[in-house]
Amino acid sequence: MKLATLLVNGAARAAALTDQGLALLAEPGVDLGTLLRQGKTSQDLARLAAEATQFIAPADATFLAPSQEPPKTFCVGLNYADHTKESPYEQPDYPTLFLRASTSLGAHDAVVERPLVSDSLDFEGEMVVVLRSGGRHIPKDKALDCVFGYAVGNEISVREYQFKSPQWTVGKNFDGTGTWGPYVVTADELPAGGAGLKIETRLNGQTMQSSNTRDMLFDVATTISTISEAITLQAGDVIFSGTPAGVGFGRTPKLYMKHGDVVEVEIERIGLLRNRIQDEQKAG
Repeated sequence: MKLATLLVNGAARAAALTDQGLALLAEPGVDLGTLLRQGKTSQDLARLAAEATQFIAPADATFLAPSQEPPKTFCVGLNYADHTKESPYEQPDYPTLFLRASTSLGAHDAVVERPLVSDSLDFEGEMVVVLRSGGRHIPKDKALDCVFGYAVGNEISVREYQFKSPQWTVGKNFDGTGTWGPYVVTADELPAGGAGLKIETRLNGQTMQSSNTRDMLFDVATTISTISEAITLQAGDVIFSGTPAGVGFGRTPKLYMKHGDVVEVEIERIGLLRNRIQDEQKAG
């Protein structure tokens, strides 16, 4: 099942893709993340879709990020060996984890602003993991039981600000740069851990990144288990699982996104995420 959050008459609405179109699942103001935090299962959502009376054609839909305010959004850096080789870092033997604020997240077809303060806006195609449950000290062999589904993500970075200090926080949290969606595909429709799926990033139609999710150094189960050693995971938490080689920073000369560019990330069996780049305008 494919699930999304749409903007309908000014309000977020959770929806499921059906033969009749996008079925609205809940009242205005309730997104997919809210339903997961309420404990709704994929079976519950399938039942709501079957009972739906309001539908929107996908071509007419305005997509929001599937969850507007996830409890936590984790990101895994340096999770493909080929990407680490194009970075200024050594390959770590422990997942490189950092957080994104909700204000840094964005949606399919949303405009991403190239900030006034830097021209170093870079693409990072990634698979996104959405949790249906959590806890502490989750064993690796039980970790995938916590996964609700998977989405396409672009963990867009402002490189100049990422490397201003040893902490990556600012460069990874410019408003609206962490786009994901348009759909969350339930885990039962994909290989365990989302492994073995082709992932590709295209900039203005030209392939920049091409890899496979099986090449992640720390797979989804390992990442979930590792995070839970320290942090209580919750239903609705989101994990950007890392990007392969080919980012603009790793190229000679460097290739950063500019005004008017269109960037697409596509993952086999999950979908395609598209965003347009626009220069940020000065206030006033």
